[in-house]
Amino acid sequence: MHCQRLDAYRNTLTAHMAPTPLILRLDVSGAPVRWIAWEDAVCLYSRNLVAWTAGDNEFTFRGGIARGTGARSSITVHSIIAVKRGQRAPLIQRTAPPLNNHELFRRDGCLCMYCGNQYAEGQLTRDHVQPLSQGGLDVWSNVVTACRHCNTRKGGRRPEQARMPLLAVPFVPNWAEFLALSNRRILADQMEFLRAQFKSRARSLNLV
Repeated sequence: MHCQRLDAYRNTLTAHMAPTPLILRLDVSGAPVRWIAWEDAVCLYSRNLVAWTAGDNEFTFRGGIARGTGARSSITVHSIIAVKRGQRAPLIQRTAPPLNNHELFRRDGCLCMYCGNQYAEGQLTRDHVQPLSQGGLDVWSNVVTACRHCNTRKGGRRPEQARMPLLAVPFVPNWAEFLALSNRRILADQMEFLRAQFKSRARSLNLV
């Protein structure tokens, strides 16, 4: 099966098939890289780029029927796959994960880090502990979740200047933590794999 024929393959899938969770892609050393759709995983399998697999969950996709044999093609995708590095593929330099409000709010449990109340994501804002106007940076270690009221009250001041102490110190999630924060439909085996690479086993992340 070739990737360029994936559209035809997709169209032959059973119409009532339940939505497939995202697949956890790793590099060949086992470091988490990203979430990928099942279509991308099928391409990797068809190109023989899957080095090894992990996890308990498997998903079998059925395609068209071969003219010569009458057999229906199928491919089984694991929930966690490690991908070989091609000869032309550059080594990935792992930096801090991208800063997004969704993952930031989940990191902080959707709690305002000033008043301690929990809010829906639409009622939350990103607050810079060291304000941008005072030389602060828009980075994980300088941002916290804040409700609109507290953010407005704090204004362009540091917490001590506004007499609004932080309830928790902001931290930079590693890639395993970031991927856990970014996906709401993580399978148990995927979460177990990611959790083993969290910086602190005791660290609490809002993953529900």
